[in-house]
Amino acid sequence: MARLHIPGMAVAVVKDGRIALVRSYGTANVEFGVPVADDTVFAINSVTKAFTGVAAMREVELGRLDLTAPVERYLQDLPASWHGVTIRQLLSHTSGLPDVLRAPTVETDQAAAWDWLRTQAPLFAPGARFHYCQTNYMLVQRIVNQLEGRAPDAPLANEQLRAAGMTSTAYGDTYSVIPRKAPTYRWQWTGPKVHGYPAPTAAESLQADGNRTLTAVSERFPPFRHAASGMNSDATDMARWLIALQQNQMLKDTTLNLMWTPVAFNSGRLGQWGMGWQILQRGDHRAVGMTGGGRAAFYLYPEDKVGVVILTNLTGSYPEDMIDKLAALYIPDLPLGGVPGLRIALESRGYEQAAQAAADVERSYPGQPWQEDELNDWGYRLLAAGRPADALAVLKLTAERFPASFNAQDSLAEALAVNGQREAAKRAYQRVLELHPGDPNALKQLESL
Repeated sequence: MARLHIPGMAVAVVKDGRIALVRSYGTANVEFGVPVADDTVFAINSVTKAFTGVAAMREVELGRLDLTAPVERYLQDLPASWHGVTIRQLLSHTSGLPDVLRAPTVETDQAAAWDWLRTQAPLFAPGARFHYCQTNYMLVQRIVNQLEGRAPDAPLANEQLRAAGMTSTAYGDTYSVIPRKAPTYRWQWTGPKVHGYPAPTAAESLQADGNRTLTAVSERFPPFRHAASGMNSDATDMARWLIALQQNQMLKDTTLNLMWTPVAFNSGRLGQWGMGWQILQRGDHRAVGMTGGGRAAFYLYPEDKVGVVILTNLTGSYPEDMIDKLAALYIPDLPLGGVPGLRIALESRGYEQAAQAAADVERSYPGQPWQEDELNDWGYRLLAAGRPADALAVLKLTAERFPASFNAQDSLAEALAVNGQREAAKRAYQRVLELHPGDPNALKQLESL
């Protein structure tokens, strides 16, 4: 918390069907000096998607929703170009649909945003690749509510909140009055940016508190987006929900395992998403969970009957990077190889040691594969946190481990550009075009460079 300048944090751990730990740290409301308490409520943002995954899988379990069915089976007012997208592709962000967040009126006029969205063409063929897109969950919300006979914009998680005894969890945004809710903050800095990320000179200024300004975050989550974001909760409530899931109060084991099965792309390569949940491998252990807003995260380790929740009030704190190390205290044989082991090593040894540290991790855990998406996501979190040199070290390693991936090369090129290494960035973008001829982003960036 000191290193990342996080004002407030709450932590909960579940083990063997009970809450094993609840801890609160720091300040919930900086303006009034209110400390974080065990019942402090935080915005959990996209963690909401995991609740939506459960709601959708409940419909699957009841036989009303078919994951392999095209979306037009359930919704008849979709553009013809969207036909063929399956429910599974919506839930795993592999649909290729345009993102409603790009609609000019997304926060002010739902009808106009929907009209705009329906004029937009798909970005790629369904199942071709991953694209994090709020449209997917907007459609899932409409479908599940139609099956349940509710209004299209009705929230999906209320049944789960009752089943788990979650008394502090509610939908809402900056404009809602939510008891005991901590405001959300962000550290702002001045200085040059490249691709929207702090350039090295700005990043260096982040080390001095005098060059930082803590600002409040304002967010709008209208009801039609409540399947994707908009929930608020405390750590204890989240722990209760994880226990209820493990005790099959919402879904059967077979349905849970289906929800936690990674969805494959058309190429056959497994992605990092199941049905509303991210799926990560920790040796022969699974970690399933979700993150939200760069400030909230939880992982459940199903075979170990352990769950960890970390909620903060700082955008850019990325608590998902802390969870595995905490979980290892409750799972003594949890192998911290791959990305978790490398993250722990680099935070202590320095990111300039990335190549050597990765080799050491591989020797210690020879059977632990590197997950490209997880490495890539980590690199971008470092860019967003104003740590461009550290991000470059991680994304360079990703490109080395996945030399045939045009996405890994594209990410490396962007990190090189942010770090001012223009000629190296050009070479990386040229490599993208070799692997993915005609790639529009690579052509655009080469022209700019």
